[in-house]
Order: sequence, then structure tokens, then C-alpha cells
Amino acid sequence: MRTEDIAYSADGVRMVGQYVVDDTRPGRRAGVLVCHEGPGLTEHTKEIAARLAGLGYAAFAMDYYGDGKPLANPADSAARLAPWRADPTGIRIRATAALDVLKARKEVDPARTAVIGYCFGGTTALEVGRSGADVKAIVGFHSGLATARPQDAPNIKAKVLVCIGADDPIIPPVQRADFEAEMKAAGVDWRLQLYGGVGHSFTNPAVDARGMKGFFFHEPTNRRAWNAMIELFNETLGGAQP
Repeated sequence: MRTEDIAYSADGVRMVGQYVVDDTRPGRRAGVLVCHEGPGLTEHTKEIAARLAGLGYAAFAMDYYGDGKPLANPADSAARLAPWRADPTGIRIRATAALDVLKARKEVDPARTAVIGYCFGGTTALEVGRSGADVKAIVGFHSGLATARPQDAPNIKAKVLVCIGADDPIIPPVQRADFEAEMKAAGVDWRLQLYGGVGHSFTNPAVDARGMKGFFFHEPTNRRAWNAMIELFNETLGGAQP
């Protein structure tokens, strides 16, 4: 397994993402862009990229803050993300630059790529789709579903999966309903999996230590959501390798 830090420029900022690939597998394979949670490019995201690489995918854990460094204080994430919530242009630019890095790798089949994300990373993955990017699948885990530009949803070419906790305090039922209406109006091939008794950041074992109400790791849901993603990848990417 090879892990490589890759520096690239996006939106006028130096980014550093982490690329992971299994060099023992010959030929090109499907590529997956992994978008991190609000606190930044932490071990959580890097471990997901490594897990995908272990399944035969090439994975690139992108950076959307700069220099590949997570925020010193995770509570600062709301202020950093607010401008992109108001206007997703900037986050689309940063994610598209990272997707270009992934597609340019010699191990990657650029015609078979997906974007996944966690928390605001899931929101980012959806915005990549709304920008019209040529990807086959988009997956959001406990991802914010709201957008300032719902009119862009017809640009989505990918099949979409979002995995949401029914008790997530920052993704209320009205946001889910608005997302459903957006996807239906745009004619997107989409699916939403809703998990009872589950809150925000259910994929991240480290979240419990933050002591935030409604934020907690939930192993069964983490496993079920991962399996749902793999099912979608098998459908859209033909697995990791042809």
C-alpha cells in the first residue's frame, strides 16, 4: 500500500491531500475522492482513504482548508464553512481541483470516479455533483443537504446516496424534505437512507470525546452505510477494477 501526500493549488490556496493506492494490483482502477469533515483533514478521513485502497480503489483524501492541516479548534469550523454555505462556488472550485488531481493519477481510470464525503465533506460531494462534474457516484455520510443553489441540481450526472441519522440535530426533517424535492425536480437517480436512533458524525469514533449533544459514533450504522456505499460502487463503477 502506497501513501503519498500531494500538494496542489485550488482557489488560490496551497492544498495538501493524501493519496492511497495498492501498487500490487495491476492496471487502472476506479478512483474515489474523499472529502473530510468540518474539523479538517484528520486521521478519520485518511483511514477511510486507506480502507478504500485496501478494497482495490485509488483514493484521494482532499484538503479544503489549506496545507493539509486540520483546525486547531474544531469549533472554528462553522465560521470557516459559512461563506461556502452562502455561496458554494469556492468549495466547488476546491473540490474540483482535488478531483482533477485524482483523475490525473496513472493508476486511475478517469471514466470511473466517485466522490464521497462526511459532514460538510458530504455537502461538498453534493456540490461537486451540482457543478456538473463527470463522476459516476456521490455519497454523503451525515452530510448537510441544504444548498444555496438548488437550481443546479439538473447538472448532476452521478447516482446519489446520502446516509442520515434520523436524530441528527443539524439535518432536520425539513432539510431532508427539501433535498427530496430538489432531487425529484431535477430527475436525479438518488436514494436516502435514514437510520433511527442515530445522530451526527455516526461514522467517527473520535466524535464522542467532543461531548456535543446529538453527535455520537454508532458502529452498526457506520457499517450499514459503508455497505450501502459499496453496493452503489458495484452498480456504478463495476467495483474497484474491471
